[in-house]
Amino acid sequence: MLYELYELNHAAIKPARAAADMGRIFWQTPINPLARTQIARNCLARLHLFERVTRRYERPEFGITTTKVDGREVCIEEECIWQAPFCNLLHFRKQSDHVVPEQPPLLIVTPMSGHYSTLLRGTVEVMLPDHDVYVTDWVDARQVPVVFGDFDLDTYIDYLVEIFGFMGPELHVMAVCQPSVPVLAAISLISADRPDNVPASMTLMGGPIDTRKNPTDVNKVAVAKGVNWFRRNVIAKVPLPYSGFMRRVYPGFLQLTGFMSMNMDRHIRAHKELFLHLVEGDGDSAQKHMDFYDEYMSVMDLTAEFYLQTVETVFVEHLLPRGLMKHRDRHVDLSAIRKTALLTVEGENDDISGVGQTRAAHDLCLNIPDENKMHYVQNGVGHYGVFNGRRFQNEIAPVIRRFIQNSSSRFGYKPFNAVSGLNDNRQVEIKSIKEAMQGKSQKNVPNKKVETRSPPCIKQEKI
Repeated sequence: MLYELYELNHAAIKPARAAADMGRIFWQTPINPLARTQIARNCLARLHLFERVTRRYERPEFGITTTKVDGREVCIEEECIWQAPFCNLLHFRKQSDHVVPEQPPLLIVTPMSGHYSTLLRGTVEVMLPDHDVYVTDWVDARQVPVVFGDFDLDTYIDYLVEIFGFMGPELHVMAVCQPSVPVLAAISLISADRPDNVPASMTLMGGPIDTRKNPTDVNKVAVAKGVNWFRRNVIAKVPLPYSGFMRRVYPGFLQLTGFMSMNMDRHIRAHKELFLHLVEGDGDSAQKHMDFYDEYMSVMDLTAEFYLQTVETVFVEHLLPRGLMKHRDRHVDLSAIRKTALLTVEGENDDISGVGQTRAAHDLCLNIPDENKMHYVQNGVGHYGVFNGRRFQNEIAPVIRRFIQNSSSRFGYKPFNAVSGLNDNRQVEIKSIKEAMQGKSQKNVPNKKVETRSPPCIKQEKI
């Protein structure tokens, strides 16, 4: 009945929303003599806030139409190049009148954790100038008819294995948060079966590889409740009129409730500030708030089998770090990974995946050579800041670019200093991944470490 009550609530509030719309028209119409008064601004701000908190937020668009390569503006065309019932593989293809240099392919595996892939719009925009970017666009489970079958963690890994094979060994993979575990599993399976077709590198960002290390409140709740509690309390069936009618799902509105409850004071304060911005006529500040929450409030349902298997495998039983994880009765052996370079990125203030949880991948991937491993901790950022925002753009992304470019050297791509995306004082030509980890530049910066040319908030470690 949980989903039905949610839909009933939306239906019951429609008359109030219609009245609010009429009120906004009344206070905005130029023939109203009170339209430009403080009373009108106050009423409009209240009505606007009511409309936003009761709205259904649909999937946003990426809306990326241009980027810059070598200082020139290049048009971007978003196209779907691979499809499955629960996933579309998007390619942000560059179009230009001049020749665009060949760039290393980068697949951004977006989290299937309640938000749409567009949550990583900023990540895509930052990586586009220097990479041929692809993105996994997961489909809302309530829109997938039950005739297409189940979708669990094993199916997720199947999709990744197929996509990695489809794109070939020049591929670089960036897994943001939740996908870190299935990406590791998929690459281990390919490494065992087709070692010459494995991705060139993988970057794991804020991922729950071993949630026993520095557990956060999210991790503690999962262990304390156990998977059966989640099965009894948070799983519902999709109601009519959705295409996925009768599919068992973990509703997106429950995930959003969980997200917001973690920082409720911050969200309440943000909406109070929005009200004040609207009253004061500060359109720029109000628009920034609305842009963020248009994305944040847009959520999707997850299939029940995927959600429960992920909770049990990753957060309750910790099967991957214990060496017990299986994919369709086959043991996931991370020691099979030898050729794929590994970069892990963590945020100092991450309250979702604590510091050390992602770094654990280095201890598990025993056969990746040390010169092909790198770990990076960004001070002063939380979970969201690991893959989005100013510090991601200015401090984290350059590290990822260096790592990818050096991992691409055997495929004949341009050296890092010839790439357009790094336009700050940390631009250094690096000969190998090993030198990048040791902080030594190839030339022009003798006897200096890369870290000394970076802000003091950057930590880089040799594994």
